Amino acid sequence: MRRVALSSILLVTAICGVVRSQQPSQQSQVQGQAPGQGQGPQGPGQGPGRQPRPDPGQISAKEFGLAVQGAHILGPATPADFSKWMDAMRRWRTEYLKTINYSDSEYKRAELLWTQSAFMEPQMMVEDRYFYDRIAGKYTVDRYLDDLDKRYGGIDAVLVWPVYPNLGVDNRNQYDFMRDLPGGIPGVKQMVADFQRRGVHVLFTYNPWDRGTRDEARPPYETMADLLASVGAEGMNGDTMRVVPVEFRKASDATSRPQAFEPEHLADDTGLPFNNMSWAQAATPAPGSDPVFGRNEAANVPTVDKLKWLEPRHLTHISDRWERDKNADMQYAFFNGIGIMPWESIWGIWNEMTPRDSETFRRVRKIYHQVDPLLVSKDWEPHTPGLLQQGIYASRWPDEGQTLWTIINKNEYDVGGEQLQVPYKAGTKYYDLWHGVELTPAVKDGAATLSFDVEANGYGAVLASDTGSAPTALTKFLGEMNILARTPLNSYSKKRRFLPQQVVKIASTKPAASAPAGMVKIPTAEFDFQVSGIEIEGSNEIGVDVQYPWENSPRRYHRSKVSIPSFFIDKTPVTNGEFKKFVDATKYHPKDDHNFLRDWREGTYPAGWGNKSVTWVSLEDARAYAAWAGKRLPHEWEWQYAAQGTDGRIYPWGNDWNDKAVPVQGKGHELPGPDDVDAHPEGASQFGVLDTTGNVWQWTDEYLDEHTRGAILRGGSNYVPQGARWYFPQAYRLDQHGKLLLMAAGKDRAGTVGFRCVVDAR
Repeated sequence: MRRVALSSILLVTAICGVVRSQQPSQQSQVQGQAPGQGQGPQGPGQGPGRQPRPDPGQISAKEFGLAVQGAHILGPATPADFSKWMDAMRRWRTEYLKTINYSDSEYKRAELLWTQSAFMEPQMMVEDRYFYDRIAGKYTVDRYLDDLDKRYGGIDAVLVWPVYPNLGVDNRNQYDFMRDLPGGIPGVKQMVADFQRRGVHVLFTYNPWDRGTRDEARPPYETMADLLASVGAEGMNGDTMRVVPVEFRKASDATSRPQAFEPEHLADDTGLPFNNMSWAQAATPAPGSDPVFGRNEAANVPTVDKLKWLEPRHLTHISDRWERDKNADMQYAFFNGIGIMPWESIWGIWNEMTPRDSETFRRVRKIYHQVDPLLVSKDWEPHTPGLLQQGIYASRWPDEGQTLWTIINKNEYDVGGEQLQVPYKAGTKYYDLWHGVELTPAVKDGAATLSFDVEANGYGAVLASDTGSAPTALTKFLGEMNILARTPLNSYSKKRRFLPQQVVKIASTKPAASAPAGMVKIPTAEFDFQVSGIEIEGSNEIGVDVQYPWENSPRRYHRSKVSIPSFFIDKTPVTNGEFKKFVDATKYHPKDDHNFLRDWREGTYPAGWGNKSVTWVSLEDARAYAAWAGKRLPHEWEWQYAAQGTDGRIYPWGNDWNDKAVPVQGKGHELPGPDDVDAHPEGASQFGVLDTTGNVWQWTDEYLDEHTRGAILRGGSNYVPQGARWYFPQAYRLDQHGKLLLMAAGKDRAGTVGFRCVVDAR
């Protein structure tokens, strides 16, 4: 039997996130569900539109008088029904595990034991500016972790997310995006080691819906196993997956680095033996809703995590990315002894935890790691009896010589006085772990009654020990918790902070009196600038998309009258031939040269490509060319005005789509390459500007906030990967734009992104 560790062991682990992009036919749809919300391929036997297989747990549980709703088991109807309910729970578990031929061998593996105490696991976007310094060109893992330590007490694991929402901007597949991280595989391996040096376990994501980009020509489980082993990772998150198939376990075991697996929602119980972790949501489904992802906000009585009940060593992470108040999630987690995802950068959209939630995370994690052996007790009793106050619920976690109660208050008011009554055993000591004090029981008729306070919507934790005096580590822990508890949780702010953005300034050029060669004059105007971001997620919440200089917050929909002085704009995007003149004249070679002019060979572009838009150039490369040419990149509103004119048309040529005005879309695994920049005169704007839509994306403005950089891309491209709605969305309409998250030049460059320049007019 295991008992509470004599020292607080901070085991730490890492995990990854979710989500993707739309296809051109879905341009008008600006909001969609995340892959973890029932969309896209789910794994073997569950493609798009397929209904999930019936959950045998729901069927068999009814035979025992239990109510199972998706990932949740409802508690006893009344406290008086506890004994009957608990007996049914245990009998059902025993019989049900037989029906799925359950084996617990994966939970005994030494290399996977860390999964049982990896309680706090954020998904981290690689574009987070706290994680990577593009100026210094290095990972800053310590800065990232120091910030989390300060704000909410640290993490145990991290899910590193290098793919969505940029995946699909060209034909690089999800594995290429990992290989394109700064420093390549050696650099990523060192980054992983930096996390592990701080005690944090590292996971990466696998996206089963990525079937339309470059064909890897290997089974995905083999590719992922080799990639994860090569960087020293310890786990894989199965994005959108209801189970990570056993083939991934077999391929992983064939490497030198066996991985832990975590599907987004483990809805196929047959995967429980080899999926040591999973994501879930805390709310129970409403009647008639999807059994996994439905919500029933009215439910106040805590439910039991089904997977945790079936296998107490399975670690669920509660993940409700858009929730602004995390307390309901944290109470559910604490009641069930499971983990949570403090997920703040949601595809570059910042949803920072409030100070109140952050302080809750700090204290809960601290308690978890003091008593983590008890939280996998096979004798766990959710809805344990002995609670003396209305609206107070607890789980009991017994082990040899010690018992833990994790307690939550679902009332909106503080509850004090007598709280818990348990059988008395002489010599037992009781500790209020939340407040950091020893409790003196009131003993009467063989029962010990314990009194303590639980604040409104708050928490409590009691440890009973008959092992003698408190060990030094427990005494130290109690002292630390006592100091924290002096400040009630409800004294911390519940206000959510959004991050303001700034546009990166573009310096003016030397004004020109007449049109430079190859440029078109655009007259002065009061332009009615209307545009919306087509991010897949985020609805219309504050913080989505960008914040223009005249706005007071980022938002998805934008409309404003913008005074635009006259300027000159390139009639076509900059071509390979023009860019080569720049390279030859300046010997330009970027410091981060990964993917730079990737389709060139021996210093020049492919034969016949001189009049095609240059691609595989970063925002920094485009700026360098513009400066050499005495030009600059356009502001987005300038680009849109030049393409749209003054009548608000949807496309440069009018309001109806014209196939002849744009290149043919490439929908295979390979990039089609751009058409010549003057190949589609039917696509000219009112001002005679060519090739603004459907050939190559074009760089415009850059925006940044404290955590994220992003660039606005205009025009869309001729490459449209098929098979999932999560690929980088196209923005052919002139009232829509794309936002590409930026990390490092080598990763930012794409085979579909070029640029054009402007010059200020006198």
